[in-house]
Amino acid sequence: MSANNAQEIKQQVQSFYNRIGWQEVSEGVYQNARFEDLRPVSSEYIHRCHIRAGTFLAKTGHYLLDAGSGPIQYPEYLLYSEDYDYRVCVDISPVALFEARRRIGTNGLYVVADVSALPFTGNIFDGVISLHTLHHLPESNQQDGYLELWRVLAPGKQAVVVNGWTDAPLMRRYDWLVRIATCLMNRMRHRKVDPNTTHSGEKSMGNPKEPVSTYVQKFTPERLKQMIGEHIPYEIRCWRSVSVRFLRAVIHPKLAGRLILRLLYRLEEVFPYYFGVVGQYPLIILKKSG
Repeated sequence: MSANNAQEIKQQVQSFYNRIGWQEVSEGVYQNARFEDLRPVSSEYIHRCHIRAGTFLAKTGHYLLDAGSGPIQYPEYLLYSEDYDYRVCVDISPVALFEARRRIGTNGLYVVADVSALPFTGNIFDGVISLHTLHHLPESNQQDGYLELWRVLAPGKQAVVVNGWTDAPLMRRYDWLVRIATCLMNRMRHRKVDPNTTHSGEKSMGNPKEPVSTYVQKFTPERLKQMIGEHIPYEIRCWRSVSVRFLRAVIHPKLAGRLILRLLYRLEEVFPYYFGVVGQYPLIILKKSG
């Protein structure tokens, strides 16, 4: 990929999040929430997965880097920097940082920057977290993103990256179940479908003429090893093993949905590496020796 193409992709991502992705559609809810399952039946599981990411960060420190912070979208995200002096929010979108400032005010420092070329000296952050961000980088810059997070991380500390796999084996294995469940839901839906409703049954957010997504390039565990395995000690664990598509189709309150998700979370805790590799969303821990 040429440098010009990479720059065009970054400008496209920036434009999407400035104009659409980080626009509030209701109090505290952003357009980007359409990519999450916000139903009550899934809320406990989603909450516990959000909390899980923070457990691998140092509990206290001077600076926590939030690389691709967005508006600090969910309440659980605030907990990561609760006992840090400052949360340094870096994002390519000024709109995201404006929204982040509304949430944490003077406890934050706000920098418009590309996470693959961070404007910081090395070894400065006591904790680093990056949630669903590096897959928005052009393919040619994704290795740089990981290397930059590693470079600015203080010795003896850990960085946490939550990303998604291109083709999660677990989700591929249960695609038949998702398709059957979706078909049954469509047949049971007797009411006339609202034209403003999405295929998942949720109200559409925003102008239907606007793009609903932007550039995403995910990888496999093998490709991740090729990119950073020789440069950075890392560990793959599970952030969340099932996709939003699976949750919306298969998990329902009248079909023991909460119980199923509690069991699933327990299995993810007992077998974190297995579900990290075969599940949808890995939690990648970068470890820097002291």
